[in-house]
Amino acid sequence: MSEPGKGVNAGKLASNVQKRITRVQEKMMQKLGKADETKDTVFEEGVANFNKQMAEGTKLQRDLRAYLAAIKTMHECSKHLQECLSDMYEPDWFGKEEVDSITEDSDIVWEDLHQKLMDSALNSMDTYMAQFPEIKARIAKRDRKLVDFDSARHHFASIQKAKKKDEAKTAKAEEELARAQKVFEEINCDLQEELPSLWNSRVGFYVTTFQSIAALEETFHREIGKLNQNLCNTLIKLEEQQEINGAAANHNATVESDITKPASKLKPGPPVPLPPRPSPSKEVKQDDINLFEDELVPNINYTAPSQVRGQITPYSWYSVTSLFNLHLFACSLPFPMCQS
Repeated sequence: MSEPGKGVNAGKLASNVQKRITRVQEKMMQKLGKADETKDTVFEEGVANFNKQMAEGTKLQRDLRAYLAAIKTMHECSKHLQECLSDMYEPDWFGKEEVDSITEDSDIVWEDLHQKLMDSALNSMDTYMAQFPEIKARIAKRDRKLVDFDSARHHFASIQKAKKKDEAKTAKAEEELARAQKVFEEINCDLQEELPSLWNSRVGFYVTTFQSIAALEETFHREIGKLNQNLCNTLIKLEEQQEINGAAANHNATVESDITKPASKLKPGPPVPLPPRPSPSKEVKQDDINLFEDELVPNINYTAPSQVRGQITPYSWYSVTSLFNLHLFACSLPFPMCQS
């Protein structure tokens, strides 16, 4: 004995198979021109608008997700770049705390932008697009019910045209036609109301979505712009401080170098004038000088002072020796000039 559930399922399966066969036959008859097809131009226009709206929404949803993924990637790249600057920034440099604070605030601003776009734009987009699959399935069901209605209508018409009337078949065909017409009209009326309403709702949805995106981006760029300006000002002050410190260090190094520089490397000064060359007194005559023996007469050689390259000396060694010999010679003479 078969189970009741299996019998019901088998009967339902057989009924569905029979419906598919009937629909295929009806579609073939319509394509061959042997059977008329119910047309609804207004509804077909609504379906065309629906397909266009669904395609536009699908593209917008895909691009919005790609945009959010790019923001997430940009957030990560910006975060790593800011952290790199913070890690390289020496603790004793100007504005170290300011740079660390800017790094943290930038991360918060990026995270806030991504989260708000997810909440206000992407989630709304997902909710908007969630209604299309259900309506699309109902449109497909309406098309099937329309074929069933046309098939029942044609079947009833064929029975009525038969020469031999069968009241039972006629009543059954009429009942099937009424049932098919009722099912079709119910779903058709619902779609006739929903499709135009859905088509008109796209304008408000697009406006709300892009206004939200624009407002969030405007807030983000304003806040991130302030942080970037603060970072630029801090780096400018750091550069100025480094230039000042570098100039001071160079000045100190120059002073120390001048102090420790050897005398031989100093810049030569003006030459020191030589003392006047001593000349014999007018009272001393050459003949008087010749009265002495030759060994008493010193060999006086007056040599001009020499100047060593890079060093100035008032007298050379030979000049000093000649002057000293001249002084000894003058003091040995019996003249008043030597008694002083």
